Amino acid sequence: MQTSLNDIEQIEAHLFHTASEADSVVFEARVILDGNLREQIEWQQQAYAIVELYGRKQLRAELEAVHQKLFHAPEHESFRQKVFRFFSNR
Repeated sequence: MQTSLNDIEQIEAHLFHTASEADSVVFEARVILDGNLREQIEWQQQAYAIVELYGRKQLRAELEAVHQKLFHAPEHESFRQKVFRFFSNR
């Protein structure tokens, strides 16, 4: 089951709703007729979900690292105090 580059591009256009209306209709007809194409769409959706999840985990880790540096490192004490004062005055 090898997916052609053309199929990948069409699947992406379908998943991200970037295809023209005419291309969408033709693609949906292909999906109805080709069970293999439906399976390729499912695999590509799973791949995008994994990439998105990985990106979220990476972002969370980066934010946590910034938080640790700004709120726990002694050299950022004045910044930490300014932030605490800003939110305590509200």
